[in-house]
Amino acid sequence: MQYDPIKRVLGEAFNKTPFLRKLFYNLLDLLLLRTWHIHKELRAWAKGKRQQPIRILDAGSGFGQYSYYLSGMSDKWRILAVDVKDEQIADCHNFFQKIGRNNVNFRKEDLVTYREPQETFDLVLSVDVMEHILEDVEVFKNFYASMKPGGMVLISTPSDQGGSDVHGGEESSFIEEHVRDGYNIQEIQDKLKSAGFSRTQAHYSYGTPGKISWRLSMKYPILMLGASKLFFIILPFYYLLVYPFCLLLNWLDTNGNHPTGTGLIVKAWK
Repeated sequence: MQYDPIKRVLGEAFNKTPFLRKLFYNLLDLLLLRTWHIHKELRAWAKGKRQQPIRILDAGSGFGQYSYYLSGMSDKWRILAVDVKDEQIADCHNFFQKIGRNNVNFRKEDLVTYREPQETFDLVLSVDVMEHILEDVEVFKNFYASMKPGGMVLISTPSDQGGSDVHGGEESSFIEEHVRDGYNIQEIQDKLKSAGFSRTQAHYSYGTPGKISWRLSMKYPILMLGASKLFFIILPFYYLLVYPFCLLLNWLDTNGNHPTGTGLIVKAWK
């Protein structure tokens, strides 16, 4: 399925005013299970750092929701948000200027070739990006070169345990823009170490509760929106019905340990 056109339609619908854009971010925070996992990791990382002059790279910033979250955690932090798409960068730049979030700078960059000339960043965040990039080790090397010693990279990406909703060799990715269906949990850690990182940790997300929640809150609505834009009218009522269950399922997934899962949360330190 072509996921990007659906994202563009949603972005345009909620981009009429800054209030609607903030509402969109809040809805993403509620609906997207990966956001629950990322926010949990960011809160843990941020302990004792909110008054420090931290530098952060949002590597593949998309709609800008994670830059928005990070920039609200501390006005002492400076965030560089990069994306390969001109329209995303221009859109986010305009919105952040309107709301006065001056500690974020948006810039068009290709992660395959982009690296800072000096060791700059304390944190690199990469959410649902690496499954779109074939030259992943080159990107990891660029992250490593651009980070300060002791800095951390935090990655969210599909796993090979059914990531992209692929469960067999004959199936194709639910989201066709992916260049890989998911990472093996050891594979991505080995690639990070080959890029220079000294220590890695990884765990599964989207375990049994998360897989059910993802289908109810994301997959089925996206399929219906892809079939007909009339579903926009029904969508609020659909979520009123299913979201209480998704809320519980997201909490269980974020706070549980899963022997397997369709997502990965990966951390590595320089």
